[in-house]
Amino acid sequence: MVKRFVDKADTTTKDEIEQLIVGDAVEKKIRLDLTYDEIDNIIDNVWSVLFTTGYLTRVGKTRNGVYNLVIPNKEVREVFVSQINEWFNGVVKSDSSSTKKIVSGFLEGKTDDIQRELTMFLGETISVLDTKARSEEKENFYHGILIGILKNYSGWAVKSNKESGDGFADILLKPKNPDVGIVIELKYARSMNDLDKACERAMEQIKNRRYDAELRDDGRNVILAYGIAFCKKRCKVVVEKL
Repeated sequence: MVKRFVDKADTTTKDEIEQLIVGDAVEKKIRLDLTYDEIDNIIDNVWSVLFTTGYLTRVGKTRNGVYNLVIPNKEVREVFVSQINEWFNGVVKSDSSSTKKIVSGFLEGKTDDIQRELTMFLGETISVLDTKARSEEKENFYHGILIGILKNYSGWAVKSNKESGDGFADILLKPKNPDVGIVIELKYARSMNDLDKACERAMEQIKNRRYDAELRDDGRNVILAYGIAFCKKRCKVVVEKL
């Protein structure tokens, strides 16, 4: 039912799902007399079923059949997030042209291509995930999006949060070319004006903690280091050869 709900969601409903995930209430008129055949007639009916089955619960008083709905607990929240991630992976797989542009961008150091195509993906999914999450969760959110995109290309090995050098690199890529290695560090920027500085912090971290060490141990001596900063629906990408 949650999968059906996410699949059917229009832009307004996606914004409401975001409200639920960050713990806010959504006001909806609930029907308690639905039959199974009516569920898919309109998306408001799915709200009603989610309430009657316990995936949403009410807070406060009910007024004329209008309920303030919230996600009841952490476990149900994880169900919503899981289904949203699955939906996003479907979006990525269906847009192979953008994925190919991102892949070739990383291989060839074309930051403008990566930035443009990644921003398009962010615009597609950002409003249904926890962009209002606590600060420590934000980088994990963007990390998950990028990993979802990169793993749809079978031409390289993708290592996530891999120990390398003096710490854990966000993402290491091992392309088919045995001489080339790619290291990616992600940062969250609090505002658009902070994107450049966040990219600088990412590059400094790659160098200071020697995140290229594992790639060099693997015999890869042409290392492309990427610092990527995110802020809401925007990103900034920089690259250096190490």
